[in-house]
Amino acid sequence: MKLNQLSPAEGSTRDRKRKGRGPSSGLGKTAGRGQKGQKSRSGGGVRPGFEGGQMPLTRRLPKRGFTNIFAKVYSEVNLAQLEVFEADTVVTPELLKEKGIIKKLNDGVKILGKGELNKKLTVKAHKFSKAAQEKIEAAGGKAEVI
Repeated sequence: MKLNQLSPAEGSTRDRKRKGRGPSSGLGKTAGRGQKGQKSRSGGGVRPGFEGGQMPLTRRLPKRGFTNIFAKVYSEVNLAQLEVFEADTVVTPELLKEKGIIKKLNDGVKILGKGELNKKLTVKAHKFSKAAQEKIEAAGGKAEVI
C-alpha cells in the first residue's frame, strides 16, 4: 500500500455543497444566504457573544472571586493507584510519571488516602494527607516528604 492509494472508507465522506451554481441547483443566486442584510454580505456576521447592541450576558453578570497566582497545583495520586508497584519499591514522582499514573509533575505530588494499600512501599512525595500517611505506615511502609 502506498500513500497515493489511500482513500476514505466507502460511505464515510460526502461531496461538498456547491453553492451559487444556477437556479436548478436549489442553491443558486443568493446561495442559501437569504436576501439583503449583514449576514448576506461577504465578511458579514457578528462576533460571538454579540447581542445586537444589548448589554451582553458576560457583562451583565457580576464578577466574583479571584485566581490566586501563588497557589500551588499538586498532581494528586490515590493510594489505590499505588497498588501497581511491587512490595519494597521506592515510589518517587519521576516513577509515577514514567508509569503514567500522573501526566505532569506540576508543583509537586500529593498522595491522598482513597483506597487500600496492602504492600510495604516507601513513598516519596511533596505532600501527604493524614489518612494516606496512616495507611502507608499501617501497611509497614514509609511516607517521606521531599
